Parts: sequence; C-alpha cells; structure tokens
Amino acid sequence: MKVGLVGIHYPRPEHWDEYISRVRQAAEVLAATSGCLEVDCWLSEDNQAVVSIGQWESEQAFTAGIAAARAAGVDFDYDEREFRPREIFRLVSA
Repeated sequence: MKVGLVGIHYPRPEHWDEYISRVRQAAEVLAATSGCLEVDCWLSEDNQAVVSIGQWESEQAFTAGIAAARAAGVDFDYDEREFRPREIFRLVSA
C-alpha cells in the first residue's frame, strides 16, 4: 500500500530561504532512496508556508527513506525558526 506525507511548515520570515533549502535537501536525499515515488517542495501563495509532499511504495520504504535522510544529516527538527507548529499529515492510498 502506498503511503504519503504532507508537511506544512511555517518558517519565520528571517528563516524563509534557509527553510526552503532544508526542505529541498531532504527531498534530494529522499528521492534517491528505494521506494520513493515522489517528493517535492511547494510554497503558499502568501509566502507564509512551505509545504513538503512525498509518496512512497510502502510504509517500509517511507521508514527507510526517513532513516537515510537522518543518517545524511537532514535537519527535521522543529524549533524557534518556525512561528507556529508545523502540520504533518500521514496518508495511505485509498
């Protein structure tokens, strides 16, 4: 069963470019892992949110991809660089 992830992140204006870079770095690493079907970075029209999306062949592929990204030093931490808590939606194919 395919699984997906949508993350909505709210970086502070002074961290906007840095945050986009962080999401793109994560997407690069994740895209190279086995079973990753799609990853991308989107921006809200009002420049308030960075939206990350991903799709994997299975839960195992997702878990392995996240582990590979962490091992590569990808920064997934939530901290003061964001002005409100991020929203993460885990999805399964219907």
